[in-house]
Amino acid sequence: MNISLKNKTALVCGSSAGIGKATAIQLALQGANVILLARNKAKLEKVKATLSNDGSQEHGICIADFSNPEGLQEVVKGIISIQKIHILVNNTGGPAAGLISNAKTSEFLEAFNQHLICNHILATELMDGMKSEGYGRIINVISTSVKIPLKGLGVSNTIRGAVGNWSKTLANELGAFGITVNNVLPGATKTERLASIIENKAKKSGNSIAEVQKAMQSQVPMGRFAEPEEIANAICFLASPSASYINGINVPVDGGRTGSL
Repeated sequence: MNISLKNKTALVCGSSAGIGKATAIQLALQGANVILLARNKAKLEKVKATLSNDGSQEHGICIADFSNPEGLQEVVKGIISIQKIHILVNNTGGPAAGLISNAKTSEFLEAFNQHLICNHILATELMDGMKSEGYGRIINVISTSVKIPLKGLGVSNTIRGAVGNWSKTLANELGAFGITVNNVLPGATKTERLASIIENKAKKSGNSIAEVQKAMQSQVPMGRFAEPEEIANAICFLASPSASYINGINVPVDGGRTGSL
C-alpha cells in the first residue's frame, strides 16, 4: 500500500496546535513538504522545528486569520505564485458552544465566514494547480454533527452541515480531475477546544471537571477521548495515493460514539 507523499506539498490549516499540528507532523513523516498556516507565528515556528525532514523536504509557515477571508485569500495567492499544493487540510477551531435558540445572527455569519467561506477560498485557489498536477486531496476536518447534531452546539451544528454539503458537491465536480474531497469527523479529542467545552459544562452544571469528563467518555464505546494523532492518521491516509478512489465521504473518527452508520 502506497502512503508515501514524497514530492507532494501539503497546506495544513490550524496547524499551530491540536489536530492540525498532529496532521502536519504525520504528513511530514510520510515525506510531504508541509506548509503550516495559522495566526500565531511563534507557535508555527515551534511546530516547524519538530517536522521530520529527510534532507529533501522543504517546510514553511504562513500567517493568516480565518476571521479575515480576504486576507487569507491574499496569503494563498502568494503561496501558489511560488509552488503548487497537492494536499489541502481545511481545519479551524469550531464556533463557541451554546443553544441555537440563544444564538445571535452575527454568530452564524462569523462561523459561516470562518468555515465555509474560507474553505471555499482555499479550495478554489488551489484546485487549478491540483488539476495540472493530476493529483489533489482536499480534506475537511469537520465534526460528527454532520451526521447527528450535538447537544448544546447550535451554531456549530448548522455550519458544519453546510460545509459537509459543500464538500460533497465539490467532490462531484472535481473527481474527474484526480482530485478527491473528503471530510474527517473527529469525536471528542484531547485538544484545547475539548478542555474548554468540559470546563464550560462543569461551570453550568455545578459538577467537577472530572465528573463531566467521565460522563462524556461514558458516551464513547471505547471509553476514552481520541488523541490528536488518531485523527491525523485518518487525514493522512486520505491524503495518500492509496486513497485515490475514496471520494465525497464522511469519515467519523470518534471511537463509535455517533449513533448512525
